[in-house]
Formats: sequence, C-alpha cells, structure tokens
Amino acid sequence: MTEQIKAEFHCHTVYSHDSSNRIPQLLAAARERGIGRLAITDHNTIQGALKAREFDPELVVVGEEILTEKGELLAYYVSEVIPKGLSAMETIRRLKSQRAFIAVPHVFDYRRHGWHLDDLLEILPFVDALEVFNARCLASGINRQGREFAEARHMPMIAGSDAHSLVELGLATVSLSAFTSPDELRQALKTSSIAGRLLSPLDHLKASSLIGLGRLNPWKKRD
Repeated sequence: MTEQIKAEFHCHTVYSHDSSNRIPQLLAAARERGIGRLAITDHNTIQGALKAREFDPELVVVGEEILTEKGELLAYYVSEVIPKGLSAMETIRRLKSQRAFIAVPHVFDYRRHGWHLDDLLEILPFVDALEVFNARCLASGINRQGREFAEARHMPMIAGSDAHSLVELGLATVSLSAFTSPDELRQALKTSSIAGRLLSPLDHLKASSLIGLGRLNPWKKRD
C-alpha cells in the first residue's frame, strides 16, 4: 500500500517580512503535528526555504509565493528565485523552465492579491492546481467559491494554512501519497483529500501579535 502523508502547502518563515516563524521552531512544530511535507513559500524569495532544507531535506519542499502583475502564484520545487512584478505569463514561463509545480493561492480573495476572472482564465491552462482552502481567508465563502470553480473545471486542488506564525501551522493540509518531485506531486493529487479550518479570530489576534513583536525586535534572527 502506498504511504500516505499529510502535506502543508503554504507557509512562511521570517524571510517573509510579515512572518514570525523562525526556521528551527517551524520545522520542529511541523514534525510534532505530523506533517510529512512542508512547502515553505516565502514572499518573492526562496532563501528561507533553502536554509530550511539544509536542516530537514526530507520534510522541506522549496517553494515561493510570487507577486505578478495580476495576482499571486505559488510554486514548488523552485531552484531559482522568480522576481516579483513580472507578467503572469512570464512568471509561469520562468517557472516551467525550472519544471516547477505551479498553483494559484487564495484564488478569489481580493484582499490578498486574488485573481479577476479574465486573468485567471488566461493562466488556467498553464497551472497545475488551485488552492481551494486557505486558512487565512476571513470568510468561508471565498474558499467555497474557489472550490466550486476548480471542481467545475476538473482542476487539481490543494490547501494550505498560509501560516505566518506557529499558531497557524497545519490548519489546512492535504492527505496524499508521498511525493519527492513535481511529477510525483501531480500524480499524488489525483487521489488526495483536503482537511482544514479557518484561523479563528482569537488565533488571528495571537498571530498578529507574534508577527508584530517580530517586526519590532531589531535583534530578530532569521534562523
């Protein structure tokens, strides 16, 4: 029987300006919470993910959350950083040259670089999956809209906590066969399942406090 694991596809470290997650504590928490693959997707950088992979190469998938001209993209198995501000199609072209896995995060969350329908339809044939559950969406309807859109178009689906603090890690995960490459991930998603809950208002306050303290601390270490 194929080994099943729990994957976290969207989380940040202190290499993102708005996250308080130091790498050793993040990796330890992931192991404690039974996460078998941890995709680190800092904003427009892979530096934190590369550092984390040095500590735990079996656990960590090097990823990036990239701000394009039209919205954000998630990418996994990234070998070279993609700069922000490029067109969506140029970003996708550069990711495909690395054979990366490409997903669209928090698809219709316009508070956080969500995608307008015409722009989304333009890139849809060139991406691998849609994030249909993001634990940081303030309203459940945003995730529901994303899932209905993905199901209607038979798109592979992923979920992620979008963790900017340890409180959030593992709130949204995908159960699937173990994978070690983009192609194996594509195959594993064919028989996967999503579990998740939204970040509660109380935990939102806790997360904001942790992130705020991290910003105020001039001695904050990145690892």
